[in-house]
Amino acid sequence: MKKIALMHEWYTTLAGSEKVMEQLSGLYSEADMFAVYADADFVQSTEFLRDRKLTTTFIQNLPRASKSFRSYLPLMPFAVEQLDLSSYELVISSNHAVAKGILTGPDQLHISYVHSPIRYAWDLQHQYLRESGLDTGLKGWMAKWILHKIRMWDVRTAHGVDHFIANSKFIARRIKKVYGRDAEVIYPPVNIADFSLVEEKEDFYLTASRLVPYKKMDLIVEAFSKMPEKRLVVIGDGPDMQKIKAKAGKNIEMMGYQPFSVLKDMMQRARAFVFAAEEDFGIIPVEAQACGTPVIAFGKGGVLETVIDSGSAPTGLFFMEQTIPALCMAVQDFEKRRHLFLPSNCRANSERFSIDRFNAEFSSYTKGKWEEFSNRE
Repeated sequence: MKKIALMHEWYTTLAGSEKVMEQLSGLYSEADMFAVYADADFVQSTEFLRDRKLTTTFIQNLPRASKSFRSYLPLMPFAVEQLDLSSYELVISSNHAVAKGILTGPDQLHISYVHSPIRYAWDLQHQYLRESGLDTGLKGWMAKWILHKIRMWDVRTAHGVDHFIANSKFIARRIKKVYGRDAEVIYPPVNIADFSLVEEKEDFYLTASRLVPYKKMDLIVEAFSKMPEKRLVVIGDGPDMQKIKAKAGKNIEMMGYQPFSVLKDMMQRARAFVFAAEEDFGIIPVEAQACGTPVIAFGKGGVLETVIDSGSAPTGLFFMEQTIPALCMAVQDFEKRRHLFLPSNCRANSERFSIDRFNAEFSSYTKGKWEEFSNRE
């Protein structure tokens, strides 16, 4: 039986990439697991990690790592290369930063599932630096130099990957642009079974996300503040909470962080879900559709592959600029055509992204590549 290693970036919260690892840990139950860093409390409270062999890098033991491990990003490429995976025949990495940089040899098969090449080192560098206040000054120059070196490392380590899998066609194009490599597309798993179809919708719009700059929650709040006759509910918390709250009109309810049960209930009852970020895939618009709720989204990134805006069974519509007027026009357009967005069509579309589908596609792909690898001359 072949030895398998599963490499992930870090384990601190159960977000999209961790949900991929949750499924991979079930598909490959005998695999050993590796990560740059893992929060001890999270590991103990997470069923798929609790009883697994999990090896982390030296970053785990650095000062204040539990509070700000991301500040050690400049050391992460070096840290990943210190993990010894030489005894494993199949290595599967889950990558959005440095995980694919593990060292493998010619007698090892390395398949990398890529959520994105390092966003803040490539095409989103300028946005990241600007939002972090690092676009000028000495600290800014240092950050730019570090990201320059990370880009060089990122391209070099792509040669150590035998096969790339992208989580969307959008990310497959980014992989081609950055690494010059083709990638198979396997959409990530969305737990459709957690959501149920609700046909009757109420008179409010919903948005939900962490309140951080790139999610553009401020844009949504400002747009709805200019449409006082339309009610908006905002679920989520984050560093931009007070700034966004200050922009909210009386028609906007800021609920802050809410448990899943509340989010699900609001998502099932909402007239539409509003989404203004450019995401690599974007799980929450799929979850909204699983509730039978159509989506009004910024028309760029993975959402173009998960929301249908044309044909006989549309599940949402797009606005093509991240501006207040563009979003306001999209909401008005949605109101005019609301009868076209049937909850049953939204639910049917969401089922294309189920957990069972992901597991079947991933295991089939990996099995095929392993057979090719085993039969090499």
